[in-house]
Parts: sequence; C-alpha cells; structure tokens
Amino acid sequence: MKFIGKLLIGILVVLLVAILALYLLVQTRWGSAQVSRWITENTDYELSFDQMDHRFSSPSHLVLKNVTFGRDGKPATLVAKMVDIGVSSRQLTDPLHMDTITLFDGTLNLSPQTAPLPLQADRLLLNNMAFNSPNTEWDLSAQKVTGGVSPWQPEAGNVLGKKANIQMSAGSLTLNGVPASNVLIQGELNGKEVVLSTVGADMALGSLTGTARRDANGGWKVDNMRLNEIRLQSDKSLADFFAPITTLPSLQIGRLDVTDARLQGPDWAVTDLDLSLRNLTLSKGDWQSEDGRLSMNASEFIYGSVHLFDPILNAEFSPQGMALRQFTSRWEGGMVRTSGNWLRSGKALVLDDVAIAGLEYTLPQNWKAQWMETLPTWLNSVTLRKFGLSRNLVIDVDPIFPWQITSLDGYGTNLQLAKDRQWGVWGGNTTLNGAAATFNRVDVRRPSIALTANASTVAIGELSAFTEKGILEARASISQQPARQATISLTGRGVPLNIVQQWGWPALPVTGDGNIQLTASGNVQANAPLKPTVNGRLNAVNMDKQQVTQTMTGGQVSTVAEPVVTPSPQPSP
Repeated sequence: MKFIGKLLIGILVVLLVAILALYLLVQTRWGSAQVSRWITENTDYELSFDQMDHRFSSPSHLVLKNVTFGRDGKPATLVAKMVDIGVSSRQLTDPLHMDTITLFDGTLNLSPQTAPLPLQADRLLLNNMAFNSPNTEWDLSAQKVTGGVSPWQPEAGNVLGKKANIQMSAGSLTLNGVPASNVLIQGELNGKEVVLSTVGADMALGSLTGTARRDANGGWKVDNMRLNEIRLQSDKSLADFFAPITTLPSLQIGRLDVTDARLQGPDWAVTDLDLSLRNLTLSKGDWQSEDGRLSMNASEFIYGSVHLFDPILNAEFSPQGMALRQFTSRWEGGMVRTSGNWLRSGKALVLDDVAIAGLEYTLPQNWKAQWMETLPTWLNSVTLRKFGLSRNLVIDVDPIFPWQITSLDGYGTNLQLAKDRQWGVWGGNTTLNGAAATFNRVDVRRPSIALTANASTVAIGELSAFTEKGILEARASISQQPARQATISLTGRGVPLNIVQQWGWPALPVTGDGNIQLTASGNVQANAPLKPTVNGRLNAVNMDKQQVTQTMTGGQVSTVAEPVVTPSPQPSP
C-alpha cells in the first residue's frame, strides 16, 4: 500500500512538473510558435502570436501578444498587439466560450466570409481598435474604436450575433461612404431588429445626434434626429443623393431637425437650411402620415435652372394629402407666393392663390421640350384657383422666334395647367397684358390677351397690341383634341405690312403701312411641323391703295393677285 501511495504521489508530481514546464514553455517565443503551428495545422484557422503571458496576480486572464488570427486562405480577421482573454470555470464544460475577450491596438475585419468564428464571450471589448465590415449591408470602416458587445455570439453571416448590447465610440468612421468623427453608438440587437438608443457624431463639419430603430423587415424608424451646421459636398445628383432612402422598405420619421446646413451637388445646392419634419413615413416611393408637418427655410436653393432666394415652406400632411400652408420665395429678381393642397385621391395639385411680382425671367432654352414632357406619376393635374401677375419681365431667346414682354400683369381663375400628367391650358379663364413687347423683332405696345379654356377648346376672345402707328386685333381658338386644330382671325389697321412676314407669312409684294385682314388654320401638334397644315387667306392694302390678296394652301402661297393701283381723284377745274 505504501508503494502504491508513493507511486501515485510520484506520478502526480511528474504531472505537475510537466504542466508547470508546459506552462512556462508556452510563455516563451518557441512555445508560442509551437502552439500557433499546431492550431494552424489541425483546425480551419490560422493563428500566430509571439508570446503568452499569465500572472498569478490575475489568474483568470491569459494575455497573447502580437496576435494574428483568421480563416485558412482568407485575409486575417484579427491583428492586435495584445489580446486579453478572461477565463472562468465555464471553460471546463464549454472551452471556447470565454468570460471576456479584450482586443488592444489592432484591426478587426468582420465580413460574411469570416464567420462563424470559433470563439464566444460574455463580453467582447475593443480598445483603440480599427474595425472594418466590408461586403455587408453596412459597409463600415472605423478607427480608434473603444467599446464592447455583450454577449458576443457570432454566427454565420452575423458577426455580432443575434442578441447583444452594443456600446462603442470611434475617433473616425465611414458608413456606406459617409464619413464621421467622434462617434458614439449605444444600442442593442434582437434578431434582425436593431435599436440605437444613442447615436452621436461629428460629420461634414457639423454634428448629428438622435435615436433610431430597425424592424425585422429592414424598415427604419427615426424617433428623433438633429443635424447641426452640416457642410456636405456630394458628387451625386439630387435623385442619387436620396436614393439610399428610397431603397429602404420603409422610413418612419418621428422628428427630424436640421439647423444651418449647407449641402451641394453637381446641379443642386442649398445654403443656410433650417428644416423641421414631424410624423412622416416613406415607403415604396410614396408617403403616409396621420398628422405630419414640414417647416423649411433657406438662404438659397438651386436645382438645375431654378435658383430661389430666401424660400420658406410650411406644409401639413394627412391621409388625404398635403396642405401647403405657405410657400414664398424671391426668384429671378421677383417674388413668388402661393398656398394650396395636393390631393392624394386624384394626385391633383390645387393652388388657391398664386402671386408673382417683379420677375425678370429668361425661359430655359429647352422650355418647349419640358412643356411636352410627361409629369411624374404623383402629379396628375395642376390647377390655379386664383392667380395674379404684376410687373414681370419674361424673355425667350429662341433664335427662330425670340420674344419678350415687359411689365407683364395678369389675373385668372380656375386655370388648369396640367391634366392627365400633361402640361397645357385645359380649363379656366385668364387675362394678361403688358406695357410693351417684342415678337421676333417686332415691337408692340400694350399687348393684351384674354382666353377661356374648357375640355374641348381654348378660345382667345381678345388679342390686341399697338404698333408704332396702328393696332392689331385678333381672335383665335385651339382644339383640345389630339389634332390640335387652331384657327386665327387677325385684323391690322395702320400697321406695317411686313409685320406678317416677321411672323411667318411669305413676303408681300406691297410695302408701307396699311390694313391687313388674315384668316388661317392649322394643326399645332408637338411632334409634327405646323407649316404643311396651314391654310389661310390674307388681304392687305397700303396707304397708296395698293392691294394684294394671297391664299395659302399647305403652307405655300398658291395664288397672288397683282397689285391694283387706284388713281387718286383729280381736283375739279
């Protein structure tokens, strides 16, 4: 019995000596290299570290120095100067589940290719780490990251696990191409749901704070978010700039405040933007709201050829549509003011009152093409219930037929400018007049027009202007049918006879001032030339009683009556 006891004691001593030797050996560079080699050769992972350190003053912690870890044949998942592994009695039953894993001064690369990782921990702590998560829904790159994930249970395709609390700060961060600094994030993961209870960052020379959450379907709800003094330049168009929002399943905004922001893109910009948005949900290219509100003002807003100064907009949202309580802006040297409603049921924009004053506006070169373009699906019709124009200057620099109107005034009621997503004059009444005008280099004074439109016809009941010596008066009508047949009856008294030549009629064989009577008809269609459809008759007589009558068929003058000279009466002897 004594022999057996001594043998067991001897074996135990040998085991203790072997364990102690192994313990001391592993803490050498040679031993660390052997452990790294064994793991690399016998598992699906590659591991190397220079040294393992363990101190009896902290018996539950193992420290690895200069660690590189990753899957076989893949870029390293972890590179760190030091890894502190906290162990506990749990390692007896679950050796790969640690109490804590703390990473110091390195880089952690987490992507779908790196998961699942073999380790788990009650807490994963980062200390001055770089964090990269490419090829995922959130393309993330962060530096100087300090914080933790608790618990950390990585799975395939989900490197942070399905359920965890997160608290991290980063010196700098880039998320989906958007850079930020001094970032603070607190939140939790619950399956596919994400709750960000605190988000704070300095970005684009300003700051962002807020709270948000993502549901299991990928939709986001922003409880509140505030952007201060943002200065952002983008290389994307305005549509592409907001494209990430439109691709979300849904975005519910509880409260969004923007203060003193300056944003700029290739063909758009806004300066000194203040915005307040409440209770609005964006989903599938549309929006919903029970009691939403939008207030916005800026110093300047540029979109393409539109350049607004000091725009102010206040609107309210409801299931029925949007109530535009106020829109005012300085535009092209003048002022624009309106209010009204956008009605969801018919996708109709109805403006109750439109006022435009002091405008000095040159039409864009492609304004005719824009006029023919189909409107977006959310805008089926546009109606001005009441509008007024005052002291406006409008210019068209089209080289084929340039024109301008000075001091343009006007008013109208129930003027429908769009129908079935097409611009036009589809209904209502309007009267316009100016102090002076030039039409293809012909100067006139006091031009005036009054028209009435309905579903079948645009009727011009009054069209008049003074020339240098005479007056022009006309009536016209344009059919609303696809052929767009138009007729005009023009009378000129004491006007230059070559005036009609400037407006498209062939040159007359008589000159000087006189009287004109013209009737013509044609089809004014967008995709077909006008001239071949024009038929008309012109009678002109000058002050010397020289008279000519011309008939136009298919845009060509087919008959010309020779001038008839009537002798002046001789005085009685």
